[in-house]
Amino acid sequence: MMSIVSAVLVLGVMGLLFGLILAFASKIFAVEVDERIPAVQECLPGANCGGCGYAGCNGLATAIVEGKAPVNGCPVGGAAAAEKIAAVLGVEVTESEKMVAHVHCSGTCENAKNRAKYEGIEDCLGAIRVANGYKECAFACLGLGTCEKACPFGAIHVVDGVAKVDTSKCTACSKCIAACPKHIISLVPEKNAVRVDCSSKAKGKDVMDACAVGCIGCGLCEKTCKFDAIHMEGNLPVIDYDKCKGCQMCAKACPRHIIEPWNTPEKVKELQELKAKQAAAKKAAMEKAAAAKKAQEAASAPADK
Repeated sequence: MMSIVSAVLVLGVMGLLFGLILAFASKIFAVEVDERIPAVQECLPGANCGGCGYAGCNGLATAIVEGKAPVNGCPVGGAAAAEKIAAVLGVEVTESEKMVAHVHCSGTCENAKNRAKYEGIEDCLGAIRVANGYKECAFACLGLGTCEKACPFGAIHVVDGVAKVDTSKCTACSKCIAACPKHIISLVPEKNAVRVDCSSKAKGKDVMDACAVGCIGCGLCEKTCKFDAIHMEGNLPVIDYDKCKGCQMCAKACPRHIIEPWNTPEKVKELQELKAKQAAAKKAAMEKAAAAKKAQEAASAPADK
């Protein structure tokens, strides 16, 4: 009996001793944490989506306090979170332009041609492993919803074979961008409506054989822009949003109607009617000039004799 009591006492003393050692060590080797970090983290939504470029909300909070990230660095929390963080740190928040994801493809079921019938799993990553997908265009959206599954905010859905973004729900977390195996999704300014809806870098004939609306690399958009805001890169127009004024002249000039906002059926019809009126006016002016020239020649003919 005494041996059991002794063992219990020894274990108790050892436990107490080790506890004191650990408590002492925790104080000696404690790493000081800036009390502002947890305060900033409380201002964040806690989504831990990684859209800010850091490993979760704690990573962003630490970066903000250390001055490595701006107070408005959380795309999910937006302006509301930025204002709270600015109040905690005692700084002013600078307003930043809201960015949203955009799918650069118009290859709907009607527009894009298929080269094979796909019967595999509903996943773009799976489909791309078989000869780079089942569509004729190597750059087309496969429409199997990998980006839709990756979005934690329900902001992207497949509609008629192509992924479409609901900008009212998009937080620019970039999850869909990372998930897309075709790399045809990017972040664009929400306020600027001018967007290229094609990702094909193929030559004109190959594009026309694969898609009814794909960019053929004609360069008319680049030639039309007065602000040097759009350039052809690898047979594809790329917009420099720092220079773009949103005049939409590039979109109106595009013969394939793959630059928003002039690619909707209503806008296309409006543009066709506008071009028809311009062509008719030009023809009438030419006919009038020809008639005037003929009349002048007829009037001057007797004088020459």
